Amino acid sequence: MRIVAARAGVSVPATSANLGPGFDALGIALGLADTVEIETVAGASRVTATGEGADRVPTGEEHLVLRSLRAGLDHVGATQPGILMRCTNRIPHGRGMGSSAAAVVAGLLLARGLVADPDALDDATVLDLASAIEGHPDNAAPALLGGATVAWTEAGGARAVRLAISEVSAIDPVVLSPATALATSAARGLLPETVPHADAAFTAGRAALLVHALTADPSLLMAATEDRIHQLQRAPGMPESVELVRVLRAEGYPATISGAGPSVLVIAGADERLVPLVRRVVADPASWRTARVGVDRAGARLW
Repeated sequence: MRIVAARAGVSVPATSANLGPGFDALGIALGLADTVEIETVAGASRVTATGEGADRVPTGEEHLVLRSLRAGLDHVGATQPGILMRCTNRIPHGRGMGSSAAAVVAGLLLARGLVADPDALDDATVLDLASAIEGHPDNAAPALLGGATVAWTEAGGARAVRLAISEVSAIDPVVLSPATALATSAARGLLPETVPHADAAFTAGRAALLVHALTADPSLLMAATEDRIHQLQRAPGMPESVELVRVLRAEGYPATISGAGPSVLVIAGADERLVPLVRRVVADPASWRTARVGVDRAGARLW
């Protein structure tokens, strides 16, 4: 496979996975995106970054976007040029908003933008490769496709379908983010190896209801976002976040832990009462950010 382009750029949205009961399956794209631009060169690769986490990310081949780009080029048998990469990071790192999935999808799409046959890295292939790198497709799917998605893996690899959220839907996500990060691996380490059958059955039912609530009847979001298998179990690693979810839900907001946390997602119900509720619950309100991000319906964009 030949490389035929000298430059490419991509924009990839933040995401929130799980949405309560849809553990490792459901996700939604948020209206906040990282952008990456690249140029092929004959010499060594170099990465420059601005914005979120810019002072903590690698500046060479270990950068996740660049590693993912290399994986995409390897997949299609393309040569590996030197890369000058410029990243503008808007997605907070380590907050449960899909920053790593966005980086992986960005790299794979940039590889698509360089090669002679872009169809060799079509969406199905990108999702499968991204899921192999990430370990699961719940964030990669909405980052790639936009809107809300259901993702799963089967013998042939990762797959996903996009849910049809109405353009006039009440779904209007707000993200509440603390200053402190929590690694996904640490959050997963808090989960038990088994869950009671009754809790699994309850959560499966709520996940099915959530698909209906997202696509047809948002008035059911409170019931549909109930979960018994992962959020409370993670409380030791993010006590304020879990308590904030409890208080928000008691006040009628369909709130969940965003992905692996510690950010909190309010799927609908953005109004002036949210900030006072955060102040009531958390010890240092000034360290929390409230952002009405909305839904990104387009997903990743390559140019």
